[in-house]
Amino acid sequence: LSACCAQVLWMRAQLTDYGFHFDKIPMHCDSKAAIAILCNPVQHSRTKHIDVRYHFIKEKVERGIVELFFVRTEYQLADLFTKALPVESFKYLVRRLGMRCLTPAELEALANESD
Repeated sequence: LSACCAQVLWMRAQLTDYGFHFDKIPMHCDSKAAIAILCNPVQHSRTKHIDVRYHFIKEKVERGIVELFFVRTEYQLADLFTKALPVESFKYLVRRLGMRCLTPAELEALANESD
């Protein structure tokens, strides 16, 4: 989550340089515990052991730069790029992203189309 946050903030800085402005950046996480810790303004003794990278995200949430949302694991679109998935899950996520799998014949037709 922290690496994603850092990359999103970098992209935000780049887009801001091009004249695009954003209020809050939505980030989707499949861990209710992580969201609860990051969105809770009170620091408990049980969270002292948490890695520094979570404090980075917590600061961004508190400053209103990033907004965290819960998404169920089976609907986490990023899993398509980061995990080995069962065929049905893979096909579902591909459809959700609006992607499609092209057959070799379709690829050849597209290649010939541009000539």
